[in-house]
Amino acid sequence: MTSVTSQKPDARAEGAASAAPSRPPRRRSPRRTAGRVVLYVVLGLVTLLIVLPLVWIVLTSFKTDGDAIRNPFSPFPAPWAIDAYVTLASGQQPIFRWFLNSLLAATLQTAIILVTASAAAYALARLEFWGKKIVFGAIIATLLVPPVIFLIPNYLIVQNLGWLDTIWAISIPGAASAFGVFFLRQFFVGLPVEIEEAARIDGAGDLRIFLQIVIPLARPALATLAVLSFLANWNDFLWPVYVLLSPENLTLQPGLAQLQGAYSTHFAIVMAGAVIASIPVLILFSLAQRHIVDSVASSGVKG
Repeated sequence: MTSVTSQKPDARAEGAASAAPSRPPRRRSPRRTAGRVVLYVVLGLVTLLIVLPLVWIVLTSFKTDGDAIRNPFSPFPAPWAIDAYVTLASGQQPIFRWFLNSLLAATLQTAIILVTASAAAYALARLEFWGKKIVFGAIIATLLVPPVIFLIPNYLIVQNLGWLDTIWAISIPGAASAFGVFFLRQFFVGLPVEIEEAARIDGAGDLRIFLQIVIPLARPALATLAVLSFLANWNDFLWPVYVLLSPENLTLQPGLAQLQGAYSTHFAIVMAGAVIASIPVLILFSLAQRHIVDSVASSGVKG
């Protein structure tokens, strides 16, 4: 008797559930749909503005000089030619030497920035010492000074050190990155302090905490800073012009400027050099893209 009566509420519940009308699927409002369409159109236009110049550079590099002058805005070369790349590979201009100089200088400066900026940022974020706020304020103040003001002082320092026309002249002066210290310090401040306190209770010192805990957690920020530092040195034009004197010691950016003649410009050769110059940047960004996205996504999350 009890089993029969205990089943009645379940039957009633099932009947009520079957009798209840099913909710229709939620429809998007026309205003929201129109907003999405407008957003996608704007993003598509911005993408075209970014991609079209790159496509034009690549296509122009496969043109002949005559075709590049007659039809500068033609979408496709007529005829397709690799004369520009053959000319660069012939050794008339040491473009591959410039390429290696730029690669070495950018890699060396990036490595120094990651080491010095991470150590300074951790000290400013976690350690307590007298004048910490003054030091951090002085570092931030240097970001407000135009970089061209440091051109003559840095040149005199490099000259007195005997670094003119060497790889050190284009790697060391830019390695004192105030932006790198500021960027990593803000990231370190957002890390949970409890992890470091737990390691300190287990007997770990500041150096061990920094190397084994903080640095692995800061991989996204370090990858982002590495890309930005590499690009800053790779695209630098003004400073190498002043400190590099020999044509074979030039970096890629001032070297590409020499591909333009005094009375005429070989557009295909210049664009082929630009394509070669963009290859390391694209490879670096493709390798660090995931870390960059993680860094941007975690920048708004407080620990």
